[in-house]
Amino acid sequence: MGKVAWGFTCSLDGFIAGPGHDMSWMSACEPMAEGTTEDLASKVGVTISGRAGYDAAKAQANERDDLTSEAYGGAWSGTEFVLTHRPEELADDPNVTALNCSVAEAIERAQEIAGERDIQIISADIARQALEHELIDELQVFVAPVFLGDGTRIFAVPGGRRVDWELVEIDEANRRSFARTYRPKRRGPD
Repeated sequence: MGKVAWGFTCSLDGFIAGPGHDMSWMSACEPMAEGTTEDLASKVGVTISGRAGYDAAKAQANERDDLTSEAYGGAWSGTEFVLTHRPEELADDPNVTALNCSVAEAIERAQEIAGERDIQIISADIARQALEHELIDELQVFVAPVFLGDGTRIFAVPGGRRVDWELVEIDEANRRSFARTYRPKRRGPD
């Protein structure tokens, strides 16, 4: 079985999307080493996204570039789950599977489809929920040299919540993008 990964590119000030889910800032990203995007995409069988991101991508379709209009800049193919409380509204979109279920159930269903490939969570809110249930196996981080000042924070929990991570890998080919992979430090029995 593949991993459940939470992967994103973020700004230096900790946002994964600008106001209104704007992604135009991604043009500030450092170029990735040749083959990086394709390699990452080849490992993913299912992506899990949220409704707000889905709606924003549809609304901004004419404004987004090749990098931000499709997952992995179009290098990925697989099943996309969109978690929503109104799945019937997405019934006409053949490119997604709309689900109204818990994050745990969505991940379980994704694992059945993904097999040995990974599940990639591409929503901060869904990832936060998955972390609450200790369902994230890996965190993949890329950093763009830009400040956004507002937007969708990587991790926002009112009142705070600490999650410790341990470094697994530094992507030497993409050091300028601060490409890092972490795994959660699981708490042992107290």
